[in-house]
Amino acid sequence: MLLFVPFLNRLVRYGRLTVIDALGRSHVFGGTPLPDLPPVILRLHDRRLHWRIALQPSIAVGEAYTDGTLTIEGGTLDDFLALIAENMRRADPRFSVQERLGFLLRHLQQWNPVKASRRNVAHHYDLSDDFYALFLDPDRQYSCGYFADPGMTLEQAQEAKKRHIIGKLLLKSGQRVLDIGCGWGGLALSIARQADVKVTGITLSEHQLAIARQRAEAEQLSHRVTFELADYRQISGGFDRIVSVGMFEHVGIGQYGTFFRRVGELLNDGGVALLHAIGRSHGAGATNAWIRKYIFPGGYCPALSEVTRAIEGSGLVATDIEILRPSHYADTLRGWRQRFNQHRARVAEIYDERFCRMWEFYLAGSETAFRRQGMMTWQMQFAHRGDVVPATRDYMSAEGCPPRLSP
Repeated sequence: MLLFVPFLNRLVRYGRLTVIDALGRSHVFGGTPLPDLPPVILRLHDRRLHWRIALQPSIAVGEAYTDGTLTIEGGTLDDFLALIAENMRRADPRFSVQERLGFLLRHLQQWNPVKASRRNVAHHYDLSDDFYALFLDPDRQYSCGYFADPGMTLEQAQEAKKRHIIGKLLLKSGQRVLDIGCGWGGLALSIARQADVKVTGITLSEHQLAIARQRAEAEQLSHRVTFELADYRQISGGFDRIVSVGMFEHVGIGQYGTFFRRVGELLNDGGVALLHAIGRSHGAGATNAWIRKYIFPGGYCPALSEVTRAIEGSGLVATDIEILRPSHYADTLRGWRQRFNQHRARVAEIYDERFCRMWEFYLAGSETAFRRQGMMTWQMQFAHRGDVVPATRDYMSAEGCPPRLSP
């Protein structure tokens, strides 16, 4: 049954998509041409895709590309994803039954108690250390860079991101800082280099923990920064500053209240916290089924309305909100993809060809989401009281950062 034919006839109203089915027959879909949507030709190599694409589009297309049962014979993966994204953006919002079902089930899909959170983190972050070194910058910043100048390199944009965040923290000598979801330790180490403070970084990834500790020891910063394998729900003590970058997407919407209450408990009365995460510009939604299964199980990128509602019930107040334009993360992802492609043969040696196609689809799809589907990055500063930060934002500039200290 060629269920994909009526499905794509409904979806593809702009640009031109040709699909060669598993029996060798061509089907052309499209309508109004758009200058930035080159024509695309797909070939299906499995008859099951004739119905799976229509009934399970959110997961079937990504699986087919990963397995090699869907190949692109005209145009590029970027062209294909742009064509689909643009048509989805212009489609009836009630178009996908699967997306609506995902929205209804999202609390169950994002049920993240401590054990599940550790398992979900290990799925993505406990991959080969050599693998991440191939495409990340040397500091292993695995979150949105800050392209203050479009000509910046990836390394410069990641350094600018850290400076931007550190400026918002208003660090003072002698303070205690908590980094929730510290990754490989880059931000925590930068804070420890630049200010006379004590930093505690926590992660649920054993691989990240080992590297972060090695880096602290190698830089002789172990007296100012320590790293622990812990969940935010397991930490005790009081902190003057709390920062979290690229971790909130793993919390799960059902735990937002718990997250902010816990931050409120850990943050001292005059403290300041800074949260940096991916968000949605067009309201609440659901995590793409393929991303949820293969890349970030339990993950969700929220609308700001979902976050602010949780903060309001925690006793904390938002003191600043900044939206980083979608191009910042799109350009970051483009830089990662370029490096990934340069080292693709090595990635295939570490894993296999299927893994390479899976990550190609993930990185390309994520970039498309920022360029065409309303994804963005936000930074939110909050505290117990609004008077603990200056009345204007001038202090957030790079000049407002504390001077660099020697180890």
